[in-house]
Amino acid sequence: MPESIKITENSSKLTKYSELIPQIKSLIENEKNLYANLANISAALKQVFNFWWVGFYLVDEQNNQELVLGPFQGPIACTRIKFGRGVCGTSWKEQKTILVSDVDKFPGHIACSSLSQSEIVVPMFGNNGLIGVLDVDSELLNNFDSIDQKYLEEICKLIKS
Repeated sequence: MPESIKITENSSKLTKYSELIPQIKSLIENEKNLYANLANISAALKQVFNFWWVGFYLVDEQNNQELVLGPFQGPIACTRIKFGRGVCGTSWKEQKTILVSDVDKFPGHIACSSLSQSEIVVPMFGNNGLIGVLDVDSELLNNFDSIDQKYLEEICKLIKS
């Protein structure tokens, strides 16, 4: 198992993702524990991109109408999000990635932090359907694009429930 993530210094976003994906694969391929893998993925994304907040919300096994906070990196976060609410709940409901260039313009946005300005949420699927979402926030407007979408979706496909 790798002990650190190595990315070419001052490289482009595309290069960073291209170098990161195989390292994440190596990091999680022999670990069966979902929470351990989500924690390491959060840490790797935070380390490489210095996102404001990066983490996971998982469908609550006790109440399948809520997402519950999972492993993350960043300031404290909302603990529960209802189905269809906010960016995370909407991504869950629509079962698709949602890019938000300005969170203040997203209807029903849940402000866990007033410093968050843009967001991308990617659904994660297991053997029995959607298991949760990857949520990434930035303190910058318009910080996410199709490159982020492509590679974050690829990372989510690596996750096994």
